[in-house]
Amino acid sequence: MSIVRYSPLSAMLSRWPDIWDEDLFDGATTSNLNVYETKNEVVVEANVAGVANEDVDITFEKGVLWIQAKKKSEEKSEDRKYYSRSTFSYSYKVAVPGEIDLSKEPEVTVKNGVLKVEFKKSELAQPKKLKIKG
Repeated sequence: MSIVRYSPLSAMLSRWPDIWDEDLFDGATTSNLNVYETKNEVVVEANVAGVANEDVDITFEKGVLWIQAKKKSEEKSEDRKYYSRSTFSYSYKVAVPGEIDLSKEPEVTVKNGVLKVEFKKSELAQPKKLKIKG
């Protein structure tokens, strides 16, 4: 019989997932935020499903885009003594990459519960064709 050192925290910590476990990164979760670049734009897409446009707050300051969306619903029925209240919210904060043109207002649209913010790239960020002299 061998002697085993008693560690009171080992039993508790053994139930926590290890960051290197493959189960954590198997792709089962979906991303609610997409950031990508096209030739002329930097685009941020965020899930705001179920929230009315007037309940979405978008702030862009010092290169950081902050999207907040909240929905509250409340139902009451006196004849059935029924009361229901629910709330949920989305909050995304992302640094917008690349050289964007701050003089142009970003275009914001919502389609099928996805908020899309399109920033125009600055002229300095556009690729230029160079010619060889001589």
